[in-house]
Amino acid sequence: MAQKKIRGLGLNKQYPGRLIVVEGCDGSGKSTQLHLLRVWLQSQGYPVVFTEWNSSAIVKQATRRAKRKELLTPTTFSLIHACDFADRYEKVILPPLHAGCIVLADRYVYTAYARDVARGCDLQWVRNTYRFAVQPTIAFYFHAPLEVSISRILFGRPSLKYYEAGMDTGLSLDPVESFKLFQGRIKDQYDRMARQEQFEVIDATRSIHETWGEVQKVVQEKLADYEPPKQN
Repeated sequence: MAQKKIRGLGLNKQYPGRLIVVEGCDGSGKSTQLHLLRVWLQSQGYPVVFTEWNSSAIVKQATRRAKRKELLTPTTFSLIHACDFADRYEKVILPPLHAGCIVLADRYVYTAYARDVARGCDLQWVRNTYRFAVQPTIAFYFHAPLEVSISRILFGRPSLKYYEAGMDTGLSLDPVESFKLFQGRIKDQYDRMARQEQFEVIDATRSIHETWGEVQKVVQEKLADYEPPKQN
């Protein structure tokens, strides 16, 4: 089986699998599109593994307690999510890549780059923390005007959580205003990365159907040389 070389963010290694990630501000529609991609790939008979940000079983309880008590500083917030990612990376991401599977990640290291820097962490320090991570085969960035993403989130949320609203940054005492300012900072980071990281930029203002058509086209092109692992 031909192997696909995945350039590392700090390493160069070869794996027969593929890694597809989605990134973007809250409310950009990335999770919906990843779900459609997951269903479509499985319908095509591809072996698919899914992982999402902040979902490690060994870190989740500690994170939940710290958030509930509002104990996390920007640095500790960054490090606890790095621990979460490292655990999932070793257990959920790398083994399927070695086995030749397609790994779909709802957020990847770029989320840390955007959010942690928005909270005031040094960008190079954050990048060094995640330097072990391989570069994705495809990194989608779902781009939408800030007001569109924010309106989508606020429409379906009766209230915003403390860290979700970026209240720890001290941008505003009002949760909604803080959320808007915090998301603006995050979007600025994503827009900078889009030019540096070779993101596949998707216009997220269109309908779900139109957006899915573009996502599907990109994935089909990128998987043209992919060979699923043979079943024993």
